[in-house]
Parts: sequence; structure tokens; C-alpha cells
Amino acid sequence: MGEKIITTNRRAYHEYHVLDKAEAGIALQGTEVKSLRIKGAIQLKDSYVSFDGGEAFLIGAHISPYEQGNIYNHAPERPRRLLLHKREIARMAARVAEKGLTVVPLSLYFKQGKVKVEIGLCQGKHTFDKRAVLKEKESRREVERAVKAAKRK
Repeated sequence: MGEKIITTNRRAYHEYHVLDKAEAGIALQGTEVKSLRIKGAIQLKDSYVSFDGGEAFLIGAHISPYEQGNIYNHAPERPRRLLLHKREIARMAARVAEKGLTVVPLSLYFKQGKVKVEIGLCQGKHTFDKRAVLKEKESRREVERAVKAAKRK
């Protein structure tokens, strides 16, 4: 059984240099899983990972409430615990504390029926870095267009 991608955080790749990646489980309530499975309604736009008391939490991720959940529904932006090994948490927390890095979610997906989140240890990009990446993408598109046009003739 493969992976089914729920969402990716494209903004994270635009705003940050991703230095390291890790896969983590995420502790969700039943209505959150139903909402993800049926609608896939989650926003990772301004979310990040916080380390507190030897645990990792996903902060700022918005999972839309499940419409048939009535009184058992969840709070849309509650902190959600990430399931990582103690060594992984300690290693990431130490790197975030000493180097001024941050940990952001890169994607959310189902893997063998379980919801997983891919988190990345990231360093912020400067404005000129972002411009260089956009310029590179644009030049690549132009080359592809030229090749396509040459093949048509």
C-alpha cells in the first residue's frame, strides 16, 4: 500500500532552504482524520514545529472541522503532538536552539492508513535567493518552450 498525499507546503520551499527531512506520526482526533480522509482540508501555510518538554508539537496547522462531527468536533487550530523518537526530538531541538533554524511541515500524507507529516529543518531564504530561484525557473520554462517549438517545425 503506497502513500496518498493530502497536501504539500509549497510556500515552505519558497521561503526556506530545507537542510534535513524527517517523517513523523501525528496524534489526531477521530473527526480530524475523517476531515482529512474525506475533504483533505488542511492548511500548513503558517505552521511550524515547537519543542516543549521533550515533545514536538505542530502549531498553526488548520484542519477544517468535520461537518457531521456535531459536539465531538475538534478545534481547527489546536496544537497537535508529533510522534518522533526522543533522539530525533533532541537532535532537532538542539539544532533549532543553537543555529537559529526552524522546523516546518513540508507535506502531509497517508501511509499504510496512518497520517504522517514530513517535517524539514529549514533556514530562511533571503530576498535575493528567492529572486534567483524564480529567475532560474523562468529561464528553464523558456528553454522548454523553445525545444517544444523546435520539435513542432
